[in-house]
Amino acid sequence: MSDDHDLDYSGVGTLVCRGKEIAVRVKIKGYFQPLNGLYTWYGRIDKNDALDALLAGRRTVAVFVTPEGRAECVVGDPDFWDRYRITGTSRPPYHIPTTLEDVESIAESEHHS
Repeated sequence: MSDDHDLDYSGVGTLVCRGKEIAVRVKIKGYFQPLNGLYTWYGRIDKNDALDALLAGRRTVAVFVTPEGRAECVVGDPDFWDRYRITGTSRPPYHIPTTLEDVESIAESEHHS
């Protein structure tokens, strides 16, 4: 997940967990799984001292909120750089294309970039 153009969402949001709201920056990618009909999204939360103090490396269920939506998620598995993993199986808390027109519009805008 090194190139932001390969991500579905790269930006800020609020993680609501254990009675706290923590502002975070994330990089997320997702895909539709046709076998079970679910959309799965996953990524990493940038190093965040407040989140690390709250979780201390433990896994938890949370709600991730962006300007575009909100979704339940699981936060856990910090890597060597203290970036926590975030995963969800649902409609993600950011816009994804759901029509052919959306997909064509995105392809057209990337072609002209």
